[in-house]
Amino acid sequence: MTHFSDRLAAHGRTLRRTKTEVLQINVGKLCNLVCVHCHVNAGPKRKEIMTRETIDRLIDWLAKTDIPVVDLTGGAPEMIPDFRYFVERVCALEPTRHVIDRCNLTILLESGYEDLAEFLAKRKVEIIASMPCYTPENVNAQRGEGVFDGSIKALQLLNSLGYGLDADLPLHLVYNPVGAFLPGSQAELKADYKRELQKYFGIVFNNLYTLTNLPIARFASYLRHNNKLEEYMELLIENFNPATIDGLMCRNMISVGWQGEVYDCDFNQQLNMQWGNGTPVFLWNVDPNKIENREIMTGKHCFGCTAGAGSSCGGALV
Repeated sequence: MTHFSDRLAAHGRTLRRTKTEVLQINVGKLCNLVCVHCHVNAGPKRKEIMTRETIDRLIDWLAKTDIPVVDLTGGAPEMIPDFRYFVERVCALEPTRHVIDRCNLTILLESGYEDLAEFLAKRKVEIIASMPCYTPENVNAQRGEGVFDGSIKALQLLNSLGYGLDADLPLHLVYNPVGAFLPGSQAELKADYKRELQKYFGIVFNNLYTLTNLPIARFASYLRHNNKLEEYMELLIENFNPATIDGLMCRNMISVGWQGEVYDCDFNQQLNMQWGNGTPVFLWNVDPNKIENREIMTGKHCFGCTAGAGSSCGGALV
């Protein structure tokens, strides 16, 4: 097996942190869906949920920094009891911070969450929504029966509130391949999504982000079950693209777990690759002024973010 660090060295590169611009917080693994590609192994029975005490400690730390973006993910981040409290506390900070909610769309239709979309719109929270395809067959195969119809209804609801139309209410979609292959051209897929969703459902959105499925957690299990794990890893390694390195999300992001522990990215988080090498380092014990140029922890899964056009929380890199 080719080691990612060896491939970096072969190109005369190392992977180190730059100035932190994004605080991405995984608030827990509770979710109303059980998706095939999920790298978090999230689901309705997961118990990992961020407490209010942890939220307060994170906010207190954030308030002492100038990190401009807070990116909330999960699971379905909206399902933790203190999700709205978290958003409101971040929105109250000075200087103001930009809040992102990584939403699976269907949660907006669940009982008890009916006013959630309006809550997000009032606070100008950016929504990045998972939508692995514009056809029901592919979406339902990856995310569960009926998820496509629910996603369409949720997108129409968001459009009715101004999402995708108002400059202050950005709505972006995320495409994940439905099998063991790399995403196609982000620009071409965006054009296809815009055409099909507008034509058949009257839906508009801003950008489409293509994300490569990483061979960890539930997707790795899927690959093993279909005897494709080795083949997929070879695909990622063969398509390693050094031009993606400068734009990797781990360089300007701190990833925070549901208990407040820190990682270089959400994938490292799910593999328990902690900054303390097994001894948890919590965000409130980190000096934000002393982490620039810190070496980033890597593994074979990193080939997923550097294959082809690259993959990050903001889509393709090149």
